Amino acid sequence: MPGPTRRRALTAGAALAAAAGVSALLAPGASAAPHSHEGSLEPFDEVYKGRRIQGRPAAMEHGAGGHRHDHGGGYAVFVDGVRLHVMRNADGSWISVVSHYDPVPGPRAAARAAVDELQGAALLPFPAN
Repeated sequence: MPGPTRRRALTAGAALAAAAGVSALLAPGASAAPHSHEGSLEPFDEVYKGRRIQGRPAAMEHGAGGHRHDHGGGYAVFVDGVRLHVMRNADGSWISVVSHYDPVPGPRAAARAAVDELQGAALLPFPAN
């Protein structure tokens, strides 16, 4: 019986590499979560590119008719004292009214992305519906 052919050896190597990749993704310690404070829901207060950004847990706000207007999961974000409307997506990422099509890992990253997008312009208050 002849030995393994080069084609069979390459196929077996590719299968082993694929299996190793899948097992690494499914390992108990594997996580796609950010390895920094970006996705954290801890309060923050910092100056980013000359703008003061803040974030903290907030009580749900109720508008006319008792409807909730807080899509940020009970978390409030501010840029220079003006509330930035943020929303948490189903996958855990966050977006803001300023950077709506660029999801980020957390509210701090949403505030920073908004500052980047504003390019020095003032954030105007977002009217509640």
